Amino acid sequence: MTPTISPTSPTTNATHTKHLTSPQLNRWSIARAIRSGRKLDRPVQPKQHQATDQEPEPAVTSPCFSTSSSENDTGGKTAEEFVRGKEIYMVSDGSGRTAEHSVTAALGQFEHFFVDGGCPVYTRLFSGINDLDRLMEIIMQAAKEDAILIYTLADENLAESARQACKSWGVQSTDVLRPITDAIASYLGISPSGLPRGAPGRRFPLTDVYFKRIEAIEFTIKQDDGALPQNLHKADIVVAGVSRSGKTPLSIYLAQKGFKVANVPIVKGVDLPKTLFEVDQKKVFALTLNPVMLQTIRLERAKGLGYHEDEGSDYAEMAHVREELEYANKIFTQNPTWPVIEVTGKAIEEIAAIILRVYQDRKHGSPVPIISKLY
Repeated sequence: MTPTISPTSPTTNATHTKHLTSPQLNRWSIARAIRSGRKLDRPVQPKQHQATDQEPEPAVTSPCFSTSSSENDTGGKTAEEFVRGKEIYMVSDGSGRTAEHSVTAALGQFEHFFVDGGCPVYTRLFSGINDLDRLMEIIMQAAKEDAILIYTLADENLAESARQACKSWGVQSTDVLRPITDAIASYLGISPSGLPRGAPGRRFPLTDVYFKRIEAIEFTIKQDDGALPQNLHKADIVVAGVSRSGKTPLSIYLAQKGFKVANVPIVKGVDLPKTLFEVDQKKVFALTLNPVMLQTIRLERAKGLGYHEDEGSDYAEMAHVREELEYANKIFTQNPTWPVIEVTGKAIEEIAAIILRVYQDRKHGSPVPIISKLY
């Protein structure tokens, strides 16, 4: 996360007026300088001894700025040295993905502060922590650095030890896993295992769900890029889109959730398989994206295959890219039951969530617009 520093507001006395730049411009200038790695001298305001009728302006402070015991004890420090920053420790007895995703989602609510508040925030992940001594070392270090501790510990004793240690050493902490686990345990009426995911002591029976997922992955791999169009009727979901629109990774992601997925490429001048229009149209989804983004992806793909722009291929030329997208859009318009998903700037998980939401709505009879909608 890029640290930004907000300088204190300039002051103006009654006898001297100086031309000042915009505080917002100053903030962004300093942010750009820090990103480039340059150190900036923090200007030291001289102490005003002469009397003035005006009340002194209150200093603009930030929770990330350290203060000195002496008002004039600056010692020529740079702006970077004045900023303490904030530390977030994430501790998990597993991979740490739950804690990491939770912290990342929460930090997204404070982007305005990182820009305007001048507060750099640093995160540190400690995964695979199942030893009490190691846990205590981390908490002691968090106490020294005045960090907050976010932990996901499945072992109830380990989690309780973390809570007590944080309380004793004055470390602010949050147990992400315990409230959710307790709520589910109360709802189900059973006790949790207390073992992290992937622990040797956990049993993973080969259930019907497991075999269904394996079957879905095998089917999806065989149906990749328009292969075996005669099997489209066996698919749970059919994805259509131009080349490099993300059909394959999306299909594999959905297959890992147990859905049989077939993807069909749309290429100008190449007829689409008849079975695409014969299957249940409610399970067909269309992908589209920004032409500039598509060209960028295709250029990288061409370079990876050893092709160069001067070799005569129009695969990544903007004119050809636009033509293919227009051709695909005409097909989408002719098939209004296909939801059209704009994938530019979206992660695979986001695209999959849209598809599964519409898929489940249709499966359970929820009202879905007949005319194609752009998501």
